[in-house]
Amino acid sequence: MELPLVFDRYRAEIDAELRSALAKHQSPMYDMVRYHLGWIDEKGYPRQNSVGKALRPTLCLLACEATGGDWHKALPAAAAIELVHNFSLVQDDIQDNDPERHHRPTVWSIWGKPQAINAGTAMHVLASLTLLHLRERGISVEKQRRAQYLLNESCLRMMEGQYLDISYESRLDIGVSDYLDMIDKKTAALIGCSLETGALLGNDDESIIRAFRNLGRDMGIAFQIRDDILGIWGGKKETGKLLAGDIQRRKKSLPIVYALEKAEGEMRGELVKVYQDQVVDPEGVATVLRILEAVEAQLYAQGVAEEYRDRALAEIERIVHLPWARDSLEELAHFVVKRKF
Repeated sequence: MELPLVFDRYRAEIDAELRSALAKHQSPMYDMVRYHLGWIDEKGYPRQNSVGKALRPTLCLLACEATGGDWHKALPAAAAIELVHNFSLVQDDIQDNDPERHHRPTVWSIWGKPQAINAGTAMHVLASLTLLHLRERGISVEKQRRAQYLLNESCLRMMEGQYLDISYESRLDIGVSDYLDMIDKKTAALIGCSLETGALLGNDDESIIRAFRNLGRDMGIAFQIRDDILGIWGGKKETGKLLAGDIQRRKKSLPIVYALEKAEGEMRGELVKVYQDQVVDPEGVATVLRILEAVEAQLYAQGVAEEYRDRALAEIERIVHLPWARDSLEELAHFVVKRKF
């Protein structure tokens, strides 16, 4: 599945803004950041392409332009959001002991967890410094402060969600409502911030700014549910992750939460037993996959993702009046629930 064309609209400028944020920083610590972003290999040799989709900065710039603003002025905010997102990925890789991301060794697996924490923290701080460049783009002090607040608030909510995600690994009393609350924080907070910040920098209508935040929340929830599906059934070639990796890590993703609610008797007992084990072996993975198939967990999860996609589409139809921008946002809404990577 190809990326929607709107990703190409801003990508070169997003990468340039990110490179500018790191240009003055040449110590080896920042080489870990450059490696994670895909600019160099582990020996420091340049690579041709960045990694990742740059979904969040793309949404930020698209929201700015869709609401009548000059998207070039929002570039520091878009770059800051991408740095915060990548900070969270480095932390996530450490917490999950993931050895690979985007078909490459993770930062911690090369330089160790203590240095990876330093690299991730550096990206978080660089995000705040990058956001200060909004002043040079003619953005008012009031909007600068508000953009900083939105980014910090969403980062805090993201950490709250990550805390819940990890704590759920050792619990079996998690319901769908608990799960939705967790991903509203873990994933939807920063995607909502991306669209809200872009709308803030593009116009002054508070109702429109709030609507873009809500749109981001719905898209973020749909995005994470699709991620849950890929975390179990996605192919390593497309995702760069282990097949059924979320089962091996005992993640309480939506398919698992749904199965815990729907499975009965012996089948539920088998599922609980696997998730109570400290290590999920291949036999345990096969057991979980069999139970998920029996309760049609993948079909259910995809249906929930599409419900949130449809809510996002309704919001887009209501608030976005530029035809090309509406088409682009609709394409992105469909992409997040159909993607294979």
